[in-house]
Amino acid sequence: MAYQFDWSTIYRAWPYILEGLGVTGLLVLVGMTLGIALGTVLALMRLFGSRPVAMAAAVYVNVFRAIPLILTIFWFFFLMPWVVRLVTGNPYAGIGPVYAAIAALVLAEAAYYCEILRAGIASVAKGQLNAAKAIGLTQAQALRYVVLPQAFRNMTPALINQTIALLKDTSLVYVISLNDFLGAATKVAERDGTVVEMYIFVAISYLFLCSLGVGLVKLIERRHHIQK
Repeated sequence: MAYQFDWSTIYRAWPYILEGLGVTGLLVLVGMTLGIALGTVLALMRLFGSRPVAMAAAVYVNVFRAIPLILTIFWFFFLMPWVVRLVTGNPYAGIGPVYAAIAALVLAEAAYYCEILRAGIASVAKGQLNAAKAIGLTQAQALRYVVLPQAFRNMTPALINQTIALLKDTSLVYVISLNDFLGAATKVAERDGTVVEMYIFVAISYLFLCSLGVGLVKLIERRHHIQK
């Protein structure tokens, strides 16, 4: 007997699915913003810090790039509440799935953003940093006003590509029962018996969002003549 598709389940559960999509959007926004901020600090540590500082940043980057993201999520979800209870002495203290997911995503993505930004900073001619110092700017001012703006411009396509990867990575928070887009869709699918319909809908949604990001990357590359 042929399978009978029931696409109306998406319409009926739309408010619930939209709520999950909002959680995914929050994770992407916070993960991108804090990840880029921390990644910038790590990149500067690796390029301009003392040898111990640069080595510490390198260890951080290598560790988080080597560990599967799902394992990092498990660490923060299962181990961090234990650490919090140990530190605070409160046997009921916890951090919750949302904060666990945000912490894991920010710390993991920062390692990838760091390498992108490190390449962007290195792509700016060293003579510009020296010229900025020659006119009286401190190294911090030269980095802030001369080097970093150019680095961010050069690396914007790569940063967007990494954010697209972050969008897809957020689906992993489903394993800690966080009600993100995939989690909400899965619950609806299991409730209504429409697994095929919901997963096709989720796949198309991710394809659409990622395609928008890819299109934005190509637009920026054409407008600013950025070479890959």
